[in-house]
Amino acid sequence: MEAIEARAEAYRDAGWDEVVIMARGEAFHSWEHVSCPKSKGGRVYVTIGHRGDVSFHEGFVTNKEARRLERGEALEKAVRPEVSSTVNAYVDLHRHAAVRAKLVEDSSLSLPVMVAHAIAGSGLWTVRIEPQKAPSDAVAESVENCLSEALFDARRREVLRLLDLDPDTPTVTGSDPDGQGICGLVRRLVALDDAAVLRVLAVVMGETLDVGTGLIELLGEHLGLDMADVWQADDALLDAVRDRELMGHLLADVAGEQVATENGKAATKVKRGIIRDCLSASNGRAKRDNWVPRWMAFPASAYTPRGGVGSAERAARIAAVGEREAEAEAAADVEVEAATSDDTEVDATLPKAA
Repeated sequence: MEAIEARAEAYRDAGWDEVVIMARGEAFHSWEHVSCPKSKGGRVYVTIGHRGDVSFHEGFVTNKEARRLERGEALEKAVRPEVSSTVNAYVDLHRHAAVRAKLVEDSSLSLPVMVAHAIAGSGLWTVRIEPQKAPSDAVAESVENCLSEALFDARRREVLRLLDLDPDTPTVTGSDPDGQGICGLVRRLVALDDAAVLRVLAVVMGETLDVGTGLIELLGEHLGLDMADVWQADDALLDAVRDRELMGHLLADVAGEQVATENGKAATKVKRGIIRDCLSASNGRAKRDNWVPRWMAFPASAYTPRGGVGSAERAARIAAVGEREAEAEAAADVEVEAATSDDTEVDATLPKAA
């Protein structure tokens, strides 16, 4: 860029009114320009390829400007910038270095700035909202109406009010309270105390938390989450289970092994009906409270060795990592104990001071 700027300065010294350095990767289209000599206001266009190739297109004006010249109208005199692109880059880089050196020492300011980035994004931050895409209308309706979504939505509305946004705004992430983008958000967040900013952060994290990942398993276990507190079986789940063997396992879970054995050869529809009766205490069945299928619990597991249960597979991977870490810690403890024992034996053989 220094070489390009030097070449551009040489063109200006040679009498060219304007040298346009185009953005990296932007192409110069000849059909959008007309050849024009330097004496009539032609300019130089500089193109920079992504691989570093540079081209200089001397003596061109735009098609619109060429029509003005044909009508005898003069082109507007180009105003030469006060500083070059190199000076601008110098100023920007030093100011950036100074700001971040101060920011890294001020966590109370770094927190709202980071949250604003997570909400609005930037040239370096790309944040996407989890769409919670469901495979069917029944599943979508089940999730939308569950207790967990209601609890999260209440927190979201609280945060929207903190930011002076309409409580019906669908998400905090991606919102722009005053049309000023990230700067407007920083101003609003800086005015809040740390506790309020953390409430905003928690909602943004929830909106951008990826579905069907090991992180869900890890966080659920870390939080000691009991799905029975926020979930109960519904038709969307029971109707989606079509496997006869699997339905037998669910029946044993809900109604007990004896009932499952007695109805072992029954159709899936019959087993599903018994499960519904147990969950609702209908048709003389004892009510089964707080039932959570193995796939939904934390940690998750499967009913059969057939595989294909995403939550159970992720739980197994998390458990394997935990076991390896525990073994490594145990081995390290053994080494420390051995080293301590060796030191003690050496000390015991040393002669006592006179």
